[in-house]
Amino acid sequence: MSGMSQPFNHRGSVSPPARPDASMSLLTHVMDHSLDEGYAEASARREAEGTAGLPRTLKARLALAAGLVLAAMVVTLGAAQARVAAPVLAKERQELIDRVQRADEHADGLEQDIERLRENVASRQREALKQHGGDQGQLVALLSGATEVRGPGVKLVVDDAKGSSTGGGGKPRENAGFSDTGRLRDRDMQKIVNGLWQSGAEAISINGQRLTALSAIRAAGDAILVDNRPLVPPYEVLAVGDKKRLGTAFQDSADGQYLHVLQESYGIRYTLSAVDEVRLPAASSLTVRTATAEEPKKGAS
Repeated sequence: MSGMSQPFNHRGSVSPPARPDASMSLLTHVMDHSLDEGYAEASARREAEGTAGLPRTLKARLALAAGLVLAAMVVTLGAAQARVAAPVLAKERQELIDRVQRADEHADGLEQDIERLRENVASRQREALKQHGGDQGQLVALLSGATEVRGPGVKLVVDDAKGSSTGGGGKPRENAGFSDTGRLRDRDMQKIVNGLWQSGAEAISINGQRLTALSAIRAAGDAILVDNRPLVPPYEVLAVGDKKRLGTAFQDSADGQYLHVLQESYGIRYTLSAVDEVRLPAASSLTVRTATAEEPKKGAS
């Protein structure tokens, strides 16, 4: 046993264990050398030459001080000009606001004057119809919309779909050119009114606007106009007629079915109910510019 050779000891040749952060050598290098070597050399060179830090000569210090003073003056002047200009801008803004308010008040006054003139014209038209219409004057006034009417009928309230948008887009309604937005359009209202006339209505108003043979239902943007007056939803359509038959006839008509399709397909809401007494105002204006009454022929009975 003593003649057996001992195993060779390799302890002296074993390499030291690897550092735990060996896989992060780049991050370690950045942490150990936070300043770039080029910047470090430049800084060391400036320190060796004595040019690091603040300028040491009087001329350089005076130039630096002059630059600082100039910068402070620029900042101060800018602040002073802004302080001076602020009241001027505020004054101009207030003047614009005042001008807009005065223009709005003037427009409201003109609108009131127009309304008074319309009422005056309508009153004179009604008196003229009564004087020259003889026994038929009251009937003519009723049929033309020149006087207030009341009687049984129906009330139809139509409103846009919930959450409807004002913008365009989406697929158009077929053959109508309207975007699928869930908003009632002028042509929808035209179909509703025509359906009520066809179903036996004798007088109709929309949101207090009496319809006549001269009435026009148009659109201006997203608004519906009746005789150039904008309407705001919900739209209340009142119709005088046989309350037992008018509502049923309208729902069975093609235009009533069209309104039902708008409800099912686009979410437009409506309610139709019979009313014991409906009151409709007189039309605001009945101006005829072209048509004239034909003179009765001689010898005609």
